[in-house]
Amino acid sequence: MVAPHIHGEHEDCCHHEDHHELVVQDLSVRYRKVTALENISFATSCGNRIALVGPNGAGKSTLLKVIAGLVKRSTGTIQWRNTQVKKWSREFSYLPQREEIDWNFPITVRGLVEMGRYPQTGMFGKFTDTDEEAVTSALLSLQLEDLQHRQIKELSGGQQQRAFLARAIAQEAHILLLDEPFTGLDPNASELLGVLFHQLAKEGRLILSSHHDMNNVSELFNQTLLIDTQLVEFGKTEDVISASRIKEVFS
Repeated sequence: MVAPHIHGEHEDCCHHEDHHELVVQDLSVRYRKVTALENISFATSCGNRIALVGPNGAGKSTLLKVIAGLVKRSTGTIQWRNTQVKKWSREFSYLPQREEIDWNFPITVRGLVEMGRYPQTGMFGKFTDTDEEAVTSALLSLQLEDLQHRQIKELSGGQQQRAFLARAIAQEAHILLLDEPFTGLDPNASELLGVLFHQLAKEGRLILSSHHDMNNVSELFNQTLLIDTQLVEFGKTEDVISASRIKEVFS
């Protein structure tokens, strides 16, 4: 295993008065005798688009789930806005890989986006005007207003991804954790999703997404986190993907 290298601090400043920083320190995950992640440490802030890159079995999905609070960490800490995150936070939104989602579940696009408000209202809480406005605004921002009454199974792959991003916006999540969101999308849908990534980061959100296509990673992400169970390299995307060690990891 090669020693980790970090090129420098995060590049972009967020658009909030306070400094929204995510700090992961000495993070490890073990499943019985199997080590999924070992001593992962990095820091970044809102406004960044981070590609999580590594070979199959490197721990990319595990890292996303640990930050989301869906998998228990064996060691280490996660801090967000100078506060340690001990469990799931409504400021974090997680989108699993497409094959993990039941697209036949009978719910409309608007119903899916409304689920983003559950952390505020509770599962059976009454929606207020504020909640309805948040849902409508999220649908408008992702250009889904004309599809809001359609069943999610009737949508194209790109539309489905936009619907889940709209749910995250309605949730008012600051950190978007996405597992291979571009898989299965046609070129047009991929291009639109890339534009949305830039727009969401510009608004002050932090995007951390696993990604496998090295041909477009520099267009989509300004930072790259290269892992192979351990942290291999973290920094500006152009620095990480041009480094010889990325070839070493994938060889």
